[in-house]
Amino acid sequence: MLFLRPLIKLIWIKKVDGLKNIPLSGPYIIAANHQSYFDFISLMSVLPQRLYFLAAEKFFTSNFWKPIVEYTGQIRVDRDAEDKSQVITKATEILKKGKILALFPQGTRSRTGGIEKTFTGVARIALLARVSVVPVGIKGAFEVFPPDGKLKWKKDIEINIGQPLDFSKYYDLEKNPQLYRAITNEVMVEIARLAEKEYKEE
Repeated sequence: MLFLRPLIKLIWIKKVDGLKNIPLSGPYIIAANHQSYFDFISLMSVLPQRLYFLAAEKFFTSNFWKPIVEYTGQIRVDRDAEDKSQVITKATEILKKGKILALFPQGTRSRTGGIEKTFTGVARIALLARVSVVPVGIKGAFEVFPPDGKLKWKKDIEINIGQPLDFSKYYDLEKNPQLYRAITNEVMVEIARLAEKEYKEE
């Protein structure tokens, strides 16, 4: 992936703003909106440190994607499994090693380019690992590579990186679904602002 970074930035990345907000070292979480397969490729191309993504199970069974996700050490997520505790554990282990976890709270690509339903894993992991969350808004990736379309050779992608969100005031509170949702909403409001998208708090 490292050798592809300059090419991806040259062809598809129009603008990157807020790199100064990226901590010099981990652990922390990168959380972004999700509208295209090109989202994670774009993030890996412009952010200086190695990122460990949560990736859907289908990537691990695809002849094309499997070598990529395995080589880059991505964490498999079975989206149909009711119990996600193993994923939470693996993600937390990555962070406890001082590394950077990247995830999309939407869980899957938007079919409209907007921000749809979100999940609270970002809050659960952030509180369990006691790390900050860096919100990122991605613009233009939907137009470059829509879910049901072909890859376009357009320099249209903009990446806006916000300041880290600190949730340390919640670390010692009793954890419950309402707290996880409140924190997720706080993260998503900032992501939506950076992506210039609408987000209705859940």
